[in-house]
Amino acid sequence: MKWRVDWTAADSTPDWNQVLRAQGLPAGEALPPRLVALVDDAFDLYLRLARPRALVGLVDPRAFADIYAGDGLNSHETPLESIAPKAERLALFVATVGERVSAEVSELFARHEPARGYMLDAVASEAADGLAHAAGRAFLERLRDEGAVTDQARVLPYSPGYCGWHVSGQRRLFAALGPEEIGVTLNASCLMLPLKSVSGVLVVGPGVAHRFHPTYAFCEHCGTRQCRDRMASVR
Repeated sequence: MKWRVDWTAADSTPDWNQVLRAQGLPAGEALPPRLVALVDDAFDLYLRLARPRALVGLVDPRAFADIYAGDGLNSHETPLESIAPKAERLALFVATVGERVSAEVSELFARHEPARGYMLDAVASEAADGLAHAAGRAFLERLRDEGAVTDQARVLPYSPGYCGWHVSGQRRLFAALGPEEIGVTLNASCLMLPLKSVSGVLVVGPGVAHRFHPTYAFCEHCGTRQCRDRMASVR
């Protein structure tokens, strides 16, 4: 079973400070008026152009294990290998802010307006990441309404390209879910189109199921260690 989730652009707009932090800018401090105007412009463009939506589909553990194996390019050991079997429910998802945002970013750079293009790209990137969590919340709410999970259930999204799950895993994910119906496709390099899209699996289970120690081989090359904040969010 699969279903579509639609949001308004306002529903998916990221936090102002979140966008600034992602670019290494001093969130919470006074910014030059020119920079404030640039950020305001990017948010205005996003609100006008974004058409955020997602496709979510239930998947059983055995089928997901095959999807996760992908082309056999995952790291030798990964967190999701131990997290997924503890799940109460699993769902594949693909979410996007829509093609018009990416088209506008390209157009701005083509018109030699790189600052505007870069800032809109930053807003859209944060918005797309946020849609993964929004899809998770929608999935968990649906399960709770159906009485399908316990009150202690928590949800986190996990995506190909992170934590040892090779980006080529999107091939089997797309084949199983069919997100073309919401306008998202995958090219030969496993790049999603529109660019501001995100894919993965939603893992619903007790908060403790999402815990792991970031001591895998690939953790040495991680520049954010966002896993710690993610794990803290479901305690």
